[in-house]
Amino acid sequence: MPLEQTYGQEQKQVQKLAMTQQMQQSIQILRYSIEDLHVFLSQKQLDNPFIKISDRMNYAGKLINTTNSIEDKGDWISQTAEHKQQSLYDYLLSQVHLTMRKSVLRGWVVFLIDHLDTNGYLSVDFAEILKKTKVDETTLLDALTLLQRLDPPGIGARNLQECLLLQIENSDNVPKFAYEIVDEAFLQLADRKWTEIARRFAISLEEIQKVFDYVRTLSPAPGAAFGQDDIGYVYPDLLVKVDKNQQKVELKITKQSKPLVVFKQDYFAEFSQLPDKDVKDYLREKKADYLNIAQNLERRGSTIERVGQAIINHQANFFLKGDHPLSPLLLREIAHELHLHESTVSRAVNGKYLKCDFGVFELRHFFTKTVNSNREDEELTADAVQSQIKALIDAEDKVKPLSDSKIEKQLSQNGIEISRRTIAKYRDSIGIPSSSKRKRFDEKSKK
Repeated sequence: MPLEQTYGQEQKQVQKLAMTQQMQQSIQILRYSIEDLHVFLSQKQLDNPFIKISDRMNYAGKLINTTNSIEDKGDWISQTAEHKQQSLYDYLLSQVHLTMRKSVLRGWVVFLIDHLDTNGYLSVDFAEILKKTKVDETTLLDALTLLQRLDPPGIGARNLQECLLLQIENSDNVPKFAYEIVDEAFLQLADRKWTEIARRFAISLEEIQKVFDYVRTLSPAPGAAFGQDDIGYVYPDLLVKVDKNQQKVELKITKQSKPLVVFKQDYFAEFSQLPDKDVKDYLREKKADYLNIAQNLERRGSTIERVGQAIINHQANFFLKGDHPLSPLLLREIAHELHLHESTVSRAVNGKYLKCDFGVFELRHFFTKTVNSNREDEELTADAVQSQIKALIDAEDKVKPLSDSKIEKQLSQNGIEISRRTIAKYRDSIGIPSSSKRKRFDEKSKK
């Protein structure tokens, strides 16, 4: 039978959530760190002539080091532009001008300096340079040799192996066979295939261990220390005051995290007298823009403060006790308690910092999962288990280091049920290598 095509009408009811521009701005503002927030507000101030940001980014002396120490407020000299660190380019160029006479060769040394990356490695293809510039290969290699003789040692290397070899050449007290091993068996040394190296060079594992320890003292990025921007500083969103005598923890939000947006009413009223319809539409748009920003800033500050207070209520012992213990806490617990969505809590804690008497901590630091324990009435956090793993590894026999399976058994004996895979994950997160890479050959067994 031939197919028959018919037409008809059908009514469907569909529910959709439309993300308005105001909602998007609210989410965006909550996600911003203080610095990003003030960059955003500075741009808004340029876009809207009726907005003024009060006390924006006025943080002289209030930079906080994320390594949990406070910058000296009186050290204003280090904050001036004149005290900027010398760049790698300038440092190398000053050596060239002092040690080399003006010549074609010196020009090629400067050319190579121009092509160093931030770590001090030479990031150009010699074959391509020879092809494009028609320079004599001997001249280019001589220029490279002169560059690699400059300070810091290792500069101008084309790979990590060459970088280490240059530093070994310029170093005193180099272990025997260090240069030969790095030059001829670099990959075996890195992969800890030391038995092969021992047979090849007819040396003991103890001697290879000394070479390995020495190589680890060398810099893999000799240029990285020059001219880098200051990093590791944040602006705290919340301030915590601890009264241990009364066992009280008080919280307040900083002015920088809740900036004041002022509307220029007099300026606005002056333009409101104009009869032009386009002007009135423009004024209406800019006032609505101001109201949205002010409302979203208020909501941002209120949300961060509420989340911060809830965190303090759950983690009071962290502030009141000397060992700063953390209790298990999840984002969804705070979200349920404050009647917020979990994604809202996540935005409120990411990139937001809390400052107390003993350091600065990201709000996310206070969220940690529970680990299974056989002990009654005791909940262990991931941080607590990581501390135990670190303690076991610190006390191990370095000649026969503990495998993850042995750590699993020892933790089980202590009442902590955790899989070998999780132990490996925790070990990696605290920067501890596997047992095969922790094994040493120059220490006597502690057993």
